[in-house]
Amino acid sequence: MAQPLLKLAQTQYPGQQPERKMQVLAVKGLYKQYHSQQQVLSDINFNLYAGEFVAVIGRSGAGKSTLLHILNGTIPSSGGELLHYREDGDIMDIAQLTSRQMRRWRAQCGMIFQDFCLVPRLDVLTNVLLGRLSHTSTFKSFFKIFTDSDRAKAIELLQWLNILPHALQRAENLSGGQMQRVAICRVLMQNPKIILADEPVASLDPKNTRRIMDALQNVTKKNIAVVVNLHSVELVKEYCSRVIGIAQGRIIFDNSPSLLTDRVLQQLYGEEKEQIH
Repeated sequence: MAQPLLKLAQTQYPGQQPERKMQVLAVKGLYKQYHSQQQVLSDINFNLYAGEFVAVIGRSGAGKSTLLHILNGTIPSSGGELLHYREDGDIMDIAQLTSRQMRRWRAQCGMIFQDFCLVPRLDVLTNVLLGRLSHTSTFKSFFKIFTDSDRAKAIELLQWLNILPHALQRAENLSGGQMQRVAICRVLMQNPKIILADEPVASLDPKNTRRIMDALQNVTKKNIAVVVNLHSVELVKEYCSRVIGIAQGRIIFDNSPSLLTDRVLQQLYGEEKEQIH
């Protein structure tokens, strides 16, 4: 069964190279505050374009993870605008979405986590297919009923990231690097416009770190914007096309990785600067 489905999938994925950059998101005056405490994020402003590979950097507690969760809708903002520019020309304000609309938004703005968030007792193929839950009925989701087209795409994605031989293994039996590749396949099953990755390589060895970074870089060639939280400046300079630097909840740098000078890094990391690499 796998070969016919694989042949079908090859006509669907990967897609064509992007011809031009299109704005997909605008963040305007975004801030986040918990009760009466100091603001976690203050006056965050930036635009995001299709095909960008954006690194968000800064010391621990700067607000990087909070920003990604606000973009994904898993944490509400305290104010400001978060606008999604759709392909049909409409502009959607993420902050104003209902619960049902927010679930649809999360399908378009997928999330990859440091701890993978797979279902341990399910096999790899089913874990990938779970990325289609927002595109199918509740009945079919409950009984894990997926179309041949969905299965074909899942198989193609697993082959693309060299994980297909493990398709029928339980996710709990995989290594960390293998789990993260499965997580990337799952998020791509959502057909997202944006992928957010929160420290996706923090727990991986150097070999698997490069596998994941290579995969995310290749994803941007499908006209998908990727925003990733990273601690390694070396990886940022090697892989990313743009860097957003956050210090004390504010953006203090938004430019090319080639412009990350020692002075900028000192502003971002302070006394932790010597510990980064």
